[in-house]
Amino acid sequence: MSLRVGGLTPFTLIDFPEHLAAVVFCQGCSWRCHYCHNQHLWKLKNKPLIPWQAVVDFLQVRKGFLDAVVFSGGEPLLQKDLLAALQQVREMGFKTALHTAGSVPKRLQQVLPYLDWVGFDIKAAFADYEKITQISNSGFKAEQSLQYLLESDVAYSIRTTLDQDKLQDLDMEALYKDLQGYGVKTELQNKRSNT
Repeated sequence: MSLRVGGLTPFTLIDFPEHLAAVVFCQGCSWRCHYCHNQHLWKLKNKPLIPWQAVVDFLQVRKGFLDAVVFSGGEPLLQKDLLAALQQVREMGFKTALHTAGSVPKRLQQVLPYLDWVGFDIKAAFADYEKITQISNSGFKAEQSLQYLLESDVAYSIRTTLDQDKLQDLDMEALYKDLQGYGVKTELQNKRSNT
């Protein structure tokens, strides 16, 4: 297996609610949100910064201390070896979580049975996605991924970064309507992009 890992956080209490977790940062992202704080992970490089086996070795010695492993990015769904990595981590006794924007719906559908929680990043109302991602058709992919997530039994949180340069109050109202149309409860926590 050759999961391309660009970073590792040894423990966190904020990336998987109510769990002590490690975070594996996967390389690669096909979207170009200008407020992204992990732009260094955008390129899917041939050589990972951290070999997957080094991550496995780290997790071996953290058994009994960590509850879970979170796969973040970049966009983990771009990597075909994500499923095998999730399976391996679960076999080691850890819960698994995923941070995703849903850019690869079919792969999300494939990995959902191996996840305990998903942090799903919604960028905008689905019709407005290109304003944020700079990629056409990205709203359709996010909507399809959200549908797969909501049809599963996997626990989730839906988060949005409010980019004041790109999204205004009317845009946020459209986003709320999109989410409410799927039965997602919305609440504003005033987390805004500082760009």
